[in-house]
Amino acid sequence: MQSLKNILVSLWTYRLVRVSLGTIFVWAGLAKLLDVESFANIISTYELVPENLLIPVAFGLPAVELAAGLCLIFDVRGSLTTILALLVMFAFVLWFGILKDLDIDCGCFSADELAEHSSLRLALYRDLGMFAAGLYLFWWRWATRSSPRDIFSLKAFVKRDSSLRRLRQTAS
Repeated sequence: MQSLKNILVSLWTYRLVRVSLGTIFVWAGLAKLLDVESFANIISTYELVPENLLIPVAFGLPAVELAAGLCLIFDVRGSLTTILALLVMFAFVLWFGILKDLDIDCGCFSADELAEHSSLRLALYRDLGMFAAGLYLFWWRWATRSSPRDIFSLKAFVKRDSSLRRLRQTAS
């Protein structure tokens, strides 16, 4: 039991989960940004976005995924919350598709990822797994009393700079 606790609070486990989740979002965002028109067509099949907003949503959503994924990889404040909010939204959209018995691609990673109705269920389960990974990251931060970097704070850079100075002084 103690070894499981050591694994769960390990910095390396936290980093592995954080970088993996961030990479998934970077990959998903890039795949959709490379073919915005196809992603807009997928969004339109859900009939949740007005026709005049399809292209802005088809461009904006993957851009947010890409930015949030990159920021999570670098452990920037707010990125994990953004990713969990996206996962909640994706789960509701997939659930809506399952309830409406839509036989469409989930649109999760690329335009031609999956074509069967069961893909919506699998995508929902995958999103719930990623949500659980995100909750683990929040739990780890709470358990270790750690916080992500605030890239808009001067204190983050000053603190890092003073730490580097101390390292240089001890090395001399």
